[in-house]
Amino acid sequence: MHLENSKTIIVKIGSSLIIDDKKAIRQKWLLGLAKDIKKFKKKNKNVIIVSSGAIALGCKKLNIVKKKLKIDQSQAIASVGQIELMNLFKAVFAEQKINISQILLTLEDTEKRRRAINAKRTIENLFDLNFVPIVNENDTIATSEIKYGDNDRLASRVAQICDADCLILLSDVDGLYTKNPKIHKDAKLLKKIENLDQNIIRLASGKTSEYGSGGMKTKIDAAKICALSGCKMAIANGLKERPLSNILDKQTCTWFIPKISKLDARKKWIASTLHEKGRLKIDEGAQNALQKGKSLLAAGVKSIEGSFNRGDQIKIIGINNEELAIGLSSFSSEEIEKIKGHQSNKIEEILGYKAKSEVIHKDDMVEI
Repeated sequence: MHLENSKTIIVKIGSSLIIDDKKAIRQKWLLGLAKDIKKFKKKNKNVIIVSSGAIALGCKKLNIVKKKLKIDQSQAIASVGQIELMNLFKAVFAEQKINISQILLTLEDTEKRRRAINAKRTIENLFDLNFVPIVNENDTIATSEIKYGDNDRLASRVAQICDADCLILLSDVDGLYTKNPKIHKDAKLLKKIENLDQNIIRLASGKTSEYGSGGMKTKIDAAKICALSGCKMAIANGLKERPLSNILDKQTCTWFIPKISKLDARKKWIASTLHEKGRLKIDEGAQNALQKGKSLLAAGVKSIEGSFNRGDQIKIIGINNEELAIGLSSFSSEEIEKIKGHQSNKIEEILGYKAKSEVIHKDDMVEI
């Protein structure tokens, strides 16, 4: 049900699902995943894949054992493996007539607001072009100090950036158990978790496979990020040949359900930022529209204070100089200076390129 009701879905794939213990590529499994994603796309769902496997495939090609690698060696091998990984996805997904693209991200790309917005817009444009973005950590340039170290947390950050509805972490187990199911036969699967308390955190195990870099603990860390973003998350068994269909049909997985909605989480984050980068003074018509829950359009902007970029937080000032709201700007201060007072259908003509019609979208705005 959670998966069916989601518009934007992120699927995280671990290295061990792409290449097995004998260093053989799981071609048939990847084809099953592609078939599942094709089904979702037919239902007009947006899908992002966060995939590990670059270093594992690089090691396979070069016949090197990963455990003996230093970080600079890993970076070189990742650059070899990235080509192998994308060629693999391209070949398999082409059979289902699915177009793919590659996005490489670092920790800084997801934590610096400006870079995160650029990543989000790139992904949104890829959706418009009917492509499936495949995201991986940029291992070729990331050092130990600026690495996620696992793609579970990277996937949760991508979910946060893209306002995703659902994140699926495909693992080698059905979900989170009361005990380690590989050791204890009486272990029980926890199917739904709404409160990430210390009891749940203690259940996490740090064990990993040869190629994987994260255990259950990193998945719980990812669930925390999703909870704060209003995004549902599932830990599910990726070893099934049709892993996403298996979740839909059997619901054998662990769902983490956030207590707040995506919109509430976003507005809470906006409200928590202490310092605005600029101010916009608006006219009476725009003020009336804002008070009815509408977005701020360029036509209603009278003047600008400060210098800011797209995505920066700015304050909206009313006709009596009162502070009305704070929000994230869709334009830079220079762009707003050019389009202020003009109708939205004139923006492309004035700027010379396509842009959003709202200066601040209602979903990116919080009343003061």
